[in-house]
Amino acid sequence: MTICKRLPLRPLLLALLLAPLASLTPLHAQDNVFTGTNSGADRVRIAAADFKAGSPDSAALKRTFDTVLFSDLGNAGVFDLVSKSMQPQATPGTPQEMRVADWSGGTANATFVAFGSFSSAGGRGTVNAWVFDTHNAQYPQVLGKQYTDTADENGARMMAHKFADEIILRLGGGIPGIAESKIYFVRAAAGTKEIWVMDYDGANAHAVTHLGTISISPRVSPDNSRIAFSSLGNDGFQIRVYSLLLNRMVAFPSAGGTNLSPAWAANGQIAFSSSRSGDPEIYIADANGNNPRRITSSRGPDVSPTWNPKTGSQIAWISGRTGLPQVYIMDTDGAGVQRMTDTGYATSVSWSPNGQFLAFAWDRKYGPGAPGGQDIYLMDVASKTWIQLTNGIGRCDFPSWSPDGRHVVFAVGSGARAEIWTMLADGTGKHRLAPTGSDMPNWSFR
Repeated sequence: MTICKRLPLRPLLLALLLAPLASLTPLHAQDNVFTGTNSGADRVRIAAADFKAGSPDSAALKRTFDTVLFSDLGNAGVFDLVSKSMQPQATPGTPQEMRVADWSGGTANATFVAFGSFSSAGGRGTVNAWVFDTHNAQYPQVLGKQYTDTADENGARMMAHKFADEIILRLGGGIPGIAESKIYFVRAAAGTKEIWVMDYDGANAHAVTHLGTISISPRVSPDNSRIAFSSLGNDGFQIRVYSLLLNRMVAFPSAGGTNLSPAWAANGQIAFSSSRSGDPEIYIADANGNNPRRITSSRGPDVSPTWNPKTGSQIAWISGRTGLPQVYIMDTDGAGVQRMTDTGYATSVSWSPNGQFLAFAWDRKYGPGAPGGQDIYLMDVASKTWIQLTNGIGRCDFPSWSPDGRHVVFAVGSGARAEIWTMLADGTGKHRLAPTGSDMPNWSFR
């Protein structure tokens, strides 16, 4: 059974006000690390009505749309979603058919209702969708949209994703939803590892690369145009880049030694680990791999860099300079080094989109016979206070933040038994996205 510590739900502003200065606070666990998973103490209660079918041949695709929309709103982490069994039986397809009194009271007791119609003709699907405020009798409509796409499963899913993201943006505190985002990951099969991609909810998983070798640590660029990863070839592990626009590999210079764990900055630069000078160190290069410069210089491996997406001026990474690997942060010129973890064995780190938090894998009591294991932790950068997000589900690694900062995707298990899971940033809502053989996930920037 999954055991996790549930966090108080407070606005991010409260977290910033409560966070003490790191120099005055020792590294310790703390319950009141507020992640901003919700924008307030109470979640918005919303109902997603089944849409009306505009034609008999659209019934199956309408069911796909209904299912995906309901799932997207439920996954968002900001809504109290009304169960289908608690909704009125009458299905409104237009504003004229909506009786808000049926939805504002009774078992539904919804503050907002999403509803509309789904039709298909000539190979195109059309969705007319609305959101009504049940407590505003004079001006109930808060959203009205029309979407068109191909009349197939993928088209129905995409229209549901678009509508869900619009609802989340309007009602979820002004932060864009993640229903249209992608997750890149490593898939192992027949002695090889290729880069794959799937929708944020685990659907439509398919291979991106077909290199027939070992490819690891995929990282998608901020503009979603390229994937950088490390791949094993005749010259060892080297950074490779695949263009999602051209659907092929593009040039990236090889170097001596082992080159691993690329990470994109918002301005297109790439940070990575390279042993070209002997000891694995962190380097930064242009987007095309030119002009590499080393920013670390110490005994012990320096690996797994990740940029502060908020400022672009800091990097967090894993270093073994003091013995067992720990989490550190530094400026992009290598100055201002701070050690963030004080014990145990840390392996991978990811910086939240708002720049406030680090998610990382940590075996806090590492050693023979030590209790516990490797789990995902979250740390407030300013105060160095941390909380444990996973416990009892197996070895956890490779956390990656969603673009809205409300979710974390991660791997459970290792090797052929690895699976990809996701959870809200407070540790709740854990569920599996991809089956065994799936590892090293990376969430797209949008």
